[in-house]
Amino acid sequence: MESIFHEKQEGSLCAQHCLNNLLQGEYFSPVELSSVAHQLDEEERMRMAEGGVTSEDYCTGFFSIQVISNALKVWGLELILFNSPEYQRLRINPINERSFICNYKEFWFTVRKLGKQWFNLNSLLTGPELVSDTYLALFLAQLQQEGYSVFVVKGDLPDCEADQLLQMIRAQQMHRPKPIGEELAQLKEQRVHKTDLERVLEANDGSAMLDEDEEDLQRALALSCQEIDMEDEEADLRRAIQLSTNLTSEEPWKRREAYFEKQQQKQQQQKQQQQQEQTK
Repeated sequence: MESIFHEKQEGSLCAQHCLNNLLQGEYFSPVELSSVAHQLDEEERMRMAEGGVTSEDYCTGFFSIQVISNALKVWGLELILFNSPEYQRLRINPINERSFICNYKEFWFTVRKLGKQWFNLNSLLTGPELVSDTYLALFLAQLQQEGYSVFVVKGDLPDCEADQLLQMIRAQQMHRPKPIGEELAQLKEQRVHKTDLERVLEANDGSAMLDEDEEDLQRALALSCQEIDMEDEEADLRRAIQLSTNLTSEEPWKRREAYFEKQQQKQQQQKQQQQQEQTK
């Protein structure tokens, strides 16, 4: 899945990441999105800058649905609320759409079809997450239960390399990508483990013969010392996590997994009941 464009969270630029992940390229920057915002009517601009033009919300990229919609109009794309009565009357199966934009408060992310498969392109994940056709509708339903607004993206998306490649080759994912916060926690754990190993070896002081366990520790320390210093990256990740504290917690992911498992069990029970009725 290396061909899939996936911007990871930087600061509070989730609107930018959402749009670029949707269009599969660096199409928008904070400056360009700010320009789109300035093109809206006076009421919208006043609402965004109600705390003053230097207010945090105005400067950090927390853009409204109107700004997202206006930015997509440049590409001939339109947003329709997924659970609106007008759209639901069309009875369109979600797998027959091409993409969705999901919003919870100030956070935005894209779910898009590339080739014949669906991917969750959430910028708070370490990479694209493969979503099967079977679970797409359940995934969107669970997002709505968690308070997200889901919008269908209508129109022709620009061509991209990932879409062309995945038309010919299906992607496979052995492990689901982790939330960025979880990855940071593992990095910290590795650094703590490295520090413990250093203390053990310093206490040994090299004056005595190392036994087999100590030799293992020394080899592990040598491998740890080969790792690239992650201080700058950790600082960026911490900033992203601080700006998205209520979105990076593991709880929504656990609830979503539990929801999927419950739905799968329900489907299995229904199949068993049907089989039992057929055998009577």
